[in-house]
Amino acid sequence: MLVRDIIKEERPRERFLRVGVTNLTNQELLAILIKTGTRELSSMDLALYLLNQVGGIHQLKNISINQIMDIKGIGLVKATEIICAIELGKRIYYNTLKHKEKLMNAKEIYESSKYLFIGKMQEQFYCLYFNHKQELIERKLLFMGTINRSIVHPREVFKEAYISSASSIVCIHNHPSGDTKPSREDVIFTKSLIEIGKVSGIPVIDHIIVGDNSYYSFYENNNVFNL
Repeated sequence: MLVRDIIKEERPRERFLRVGVTNLTNQELLAILIKTGTRELSSMDLALYLLNQVGGIHQLKNISINQIMDIKGIGLVKATEIICAIELGKRIYYNTLKHKEKLMNAKEIYESSKYLFIGKMQEQFYCLYFNHKQELIERKLLFMGTINRSIVHPREVFKEAYISSASSIVCIHNHPSGDTKPSREDVIFTKSLIEIGKVSGIPVIDHIIVGDNSYYSFYENNNVFNL
């Protein structure tokens, strides 16, 4: 059934005007972004097909433009608009968190940041910069590495700390293998950051490794933070 065959009041845009955006389904929201369908499929059909293809709304955050364009009826323009809408949502969410979060321990930091690593096949190294109240000032992606290596230089970590006037730093990165056990390189690098933090007056208070639905905290495991 094409959108034009749906009772006018039940079309996605009309329902948006009638009941408000919060009452629309994921399929309806996506159909509005898609705008038009094909001769055989409506925008609602394409939206449902896309959601089924990626495995649900939560998987859209990591979808590529080529994956969207693989769906017959969705070309470059529509795919670009969908990708941009997803990115805009990420940035709104990120900036909301950045200005309001007060993260007091490794578990809270992990829960707040784990979405950054979903579906990532390379190591991603972030630093979280906090003020003296342990409120998040900035969450910064500093490096992306290969599947088993991330090249990070301490000066980049502390340069951002100076720029944001941070009082403390928490490092967090993922292991694409899913194993959160710190490598020898992880331990050496964390030790060096702690020493630099002591000298600079901006302490590194934890380094968290994210795996498959779990995390490892150097601080919680008393690993190198007892120096």
